[in-house]
Amino acid sequence: MGGKAQISLYLFLVAVLSAAALAAQTADQAWLRYPSSARTFFPRDIRAIGPGALEQSAVQELKRCLGSLADGNLTARAKEAVAGQTFVGTVAEIRKVYPQLPVPTDMEPDGYWIYREGSGDQTLLVIAGADEPGVLYGVFAFLRPPGNGSDSANYIFHGPPFPTLPADKVRSAPAFKIRWVDEWDNPDGSIERGYAGRSIFFEGGNVREDLAPVSEYGRLLASIGINGINVNNVNAAPQLIDSTHLKQIARIADALRPWGVHLAMSVAIASPQTIGGLPTYDPLDPAVRAWWTAKVNEIYTLIPDFAGFTVKADSEGQPGPSSFGRTPADAANTLAAALAPHGGVVLYRAFVYNHHLDWHDPKADRARAAYDIFHPLDGQFAPNVIVQTKEGPIDFQAREPVSPLFAGLQKTAQAMEVQITQEYTGQQRHLVYLAPMWKQVLDFDLHANNQSTPVKEILAGKSFHQSLGGMVGVAGIGRDRWLSSPLALANLYAFGRLAWDPNLQPDSIAEEWARQTITTDREVVGTVVMMLKRSLRNYEDYTGPLGLQTLTDITGSHYGPNIESSERNGWGQWHDADAKGVGKDRTVATGSGYTAQYPPELAKLYEDPATTPDDLLLFFHHVPYTYKLHDGKTVIQHIYDSHYNGAAFAAGYVDQWTKLKGRVDAPLYDDVLARLQYQANHAIVWRDAIVQYFLKLSGIPDDQGHAGHYPGRLEAEDARLNGYKIIDVTPWEDASGGKAVTCSEKVCSAEWTYTGQPGRYSFAVQYFDLQGGIGHYTLKINGQPAATWDGNADLPSKHPNGDNSTRYTVPNVGLKPGDILQIEGTPDGQDPAALDYIEVLPVHEAAPVI
Repeated sequence: MGGKAQISLYLFLVAVLSAAALAAQTADQAWLRYPSSARTFFPRDIRAIGPGALEQSAVQELKRCLGSLADGNLTARAKEAVAGQTFVGTVAEIRKVYPQLPVPTDMEPDGYWIYREGSGDQTLLVIAGADEPGVLYGVFAFLRPPGNGSDSANYIFHGPPFPTLPADKVRSAPAFKIRWVDEWDNPDGSIERGYAGRSIFFEGGNVREDLAPVSEYGRLLASIGINGINVNNVNAAPQLIDSTHLKQIARIADALRPWGVHLAMSVAIASPQTIGGLPTYDPLDPAVRAWWTAKVNEIYTLIPDFAGFTVKADSEGQPGPSSFGRTPADAANTLAAALAPHGGVVLYRAFVYNHHLDWHDPKADRARAAYDIFHPLDGQFAPNVIVQTKEGPIDFQAREPVSPLFAGLQKTAQAMEVQITQEYTGQQRHLVYLAPMWKQVLDFDLHANNQSTPVKEILAGKSFHQSLGGMVGVAGIGRDRWLSSPLALANLYAFGRLAWDPNLQPDSIAEEWARQTITTDREVVGTVVMMLKRSLRNYEDYTGPLGLQTLTDITGSHYGPNIESSERNGWGQWHDADAKGVGKDRTVATGSGYTAQYPPELAKLYEDPATTPDDLLLFFHHVPYTYKLHDGKTVIQHIYDSHYNGAAFAAGYVDQWTKLKGRVDAPLYDDVLARLQYQANHAIVWRDAIVQYFLKLSGIPDDQGHAGHYPGRLEAEDARLNGYKIIDVTPWEDASGGKAVTCSEKVCSAEWTYTGQPGRYSFAVQYFDLQGGIGHYTLKINGQPAATWDGNADLPSKHPNGDNSTRYTVPNVGLKPGDILQIEGTPDGQDPAALDYIEVLPVHEAAPVI
């Protein structure tokens, strides 16, 4: 089978495997599986010292690990557990019961302390928290299988295959106070930039009746130390804070509360006018301030542990304070004043920019916006305001420089916003492990004030003494097994682990996750970690290297290749590609002046192309295609080579995964295999689109002879067509030769005569699988059917382009000169059974077979 069958298989598997998950989605379907080897190495007599809900959740989790959720109903496995006692409670409670224990007196909020002594019937395990959340976090840390280099709490009492260290006490506390996820869910149940089905919170304009998945999600978040969740889209629906909806929202908070996850909401700045009936929403108007105070009081009456507000304003069409000549600080402080008496906070997004920029103006630069707007306001924000700053200056791209705003706000708390859902990085159809990106940003030293100021220390308040900072991850979870793709869950897991401890290593986190999610088989874990480790760089290679960003369709789906979508428009992710060179000039000397926003040491580094790191060269500089990188290769040759190497590496995922057959649960194996095969084929679409574009634009040939040379390719527009009509594809580079054929008859066909050497070959059929119908295809050789398949995948776009360009592979077919090759297409609905080309490949060079 080929690309279409791959997606057909994938959809079949999703339908079969998700049927139960959609009915009863649980945290166990993620990483809380508790392998049997770790279940019998702590005392089975488990007690909470205090009555608090979080302590009861902690006890429940330990019993779940033993296989028993009720006292007096122990399973055989639980009966085999270690004798003795396990106590959980706060440090204050532990001191009262065990005053002789060396309980620390300087515990930080949310921190935990794990202690053991004795053996046999005298074994004592104590899991103590600085507060109730700390108790719960300590239990989850204790139950977590270790990765290489993990904190030593993970080694206590764990048996084979996990190593045992002679540790008898462990303590840990989170680096950041703000550890939130943002969900971009809409009241109608859709999720903006969500790729895992419908909302677990909303449907039909209201909160869902079934909130069991919300409780399970709270458990999942608590297991990785997440303490807050913003439940609705930052493009806020104002009606969600009316009195009727707030009563419903309170039910969500109730479902999350036993897991220590505090509910927050996105609010629209214009709410006093749109739902409050005021004539204005000017944040400095006394009536507007009074309205927000009353509304916040109403919220806390219903949700006493409400966390606060997230705000997107004056950005991408959202109303904001600028309508009244006010600043973000004015708006944020109005909300903060209402929240402060209750302990709530405001996370005000720095994602504020003009999407109607004049692309003719070399000084116009979207990258400048956050710093230009927020840096002058430093020190004007209330103490409970946190500026939520994206990791890079643009928008969740595969490669950006670190935002200079982290160094530009030294009197204002900041939280770093990252994206767990893969909006610009393959939308969970592609394997892309994002932890290495986040880790690079966290470790990056901005050298503010001529001192060492890594981003993680700024967020933790160690550099500028603003202790409310942290991390916020846009999660996008849904009803399809949280993130749909099993391997995408590694990103959610890694976000929580890094938000707790930014010094952890992505490889170690990946190993932890794989042990809990897939298997404890060392070879399997090693393979999975290796795939995850290289996936981000590989995606960058076959999409947009050298700081070009992902070259994706930024004005549409944000998925497939569309270089022109980020050129010559107001959205401002320009690459300034022309016949002579490529890259955005952001220097002070000749460009937008963006480099000056960095502290002097970095500003100097980025101002000169010779000292700018190659992987950011084209983000900062416009250079000729013949400009030589530090390895001596020209820019244009790097573009060619990276795309071919990246596509080849993506194909290698399939080989690596197939070696694990029989060592991974069969449903998981089949699901991941189908996704990796699709990714390998879509990487070819990306490869061909980008190299085709730059080959035509630059006129410079590929030294390796790859770009523009496809010896086995037979274009659909060159075939003998019966019913099919030739069309121009937009963007042109998304089709081989810029053209395709579509069918408006009942049945159409495209026919070629094979003129190559006799032998065994594989067929790759490239076609466009459009929304709104299920096209049907048949491959015939000399009039005899060789394969049939349906175009029934759920891919973006209703028009033929790189979003839905799909490959179907038929392996190991015998051919001789004169054979007639035919594709017969049957359109359906809005799917015109569109074809791009067929490719005859030697068996060993074929794309991954599905």
